[in-house]
Amino acid sequence: MRIVISEFISLDGIVQAPGGPDEDTDGGFAHGGWSHPFFDPEVVGGAFDDAMSNAEALLFGRRTWQAMAAAWPQRAGDPFADRMNAIPKHVVSRALGDDELTWANTTRIPGDNALSHIRQLHGTAGGDLLVMGSPTLVRALLGEGLFDELRLMIMPVLLGGGKTIFPDDRAHRALALASTATSPTGVHVCTYRPAAE
Repeated sequence: MRIVISEFISLDGIVQAPGGPDEDTDGGFAHGGWSHPFFDPEVVGGAFDDAMSNAEALLFGRRTWQAMAAAWPQRAGDPFADRMNAIPKHVVSRALGDDELTWANTTRIPGDNALSHIRQLHGTAGGDLLVMGSPTLVRALLGEGLFDELRLMIMPVLLGGGKTIFPDDRAHRALALASTATSPTGVHVCTYRPAAE
């Protein structure tokens, strides 16, 4: 399976709480929902739909999974929500118990051996394993080079601080731009792949 990471990201590299004011207020983050003014159905929505249409499973960190699990089951009857609810999901967590996995088709990956388990998933046949949000998990995947595609929806806003997906280990990692599109709202949708060095 290809590991595809898809993120809403600000110009200053922040991915925290793009969806709503109460999504993630860690560190006093007060800009939740910042992506909404820049969303357009054709370019940004199209990139999201494309990622979902090629996904065979989803991979989340605990916090993102909990936010999604609280939202999507209530939207049953909408084709996109039905897809989100039906698709296999994996959540990396040390804290969640199996009895808490109330969102349909969810499997827990124990946090202690998450990268090993994800490598096994990566080595199996199938479509894409799509990662959305989950900054701590994504930072680990990027740090290990354990991804095939990084799709950034770069929004024309500065947020002044918050959670990021980029490793802070001073390592050099080259990427190759595979595609780009620009929305009428000024969003650059850029797809990167690891570059041969």
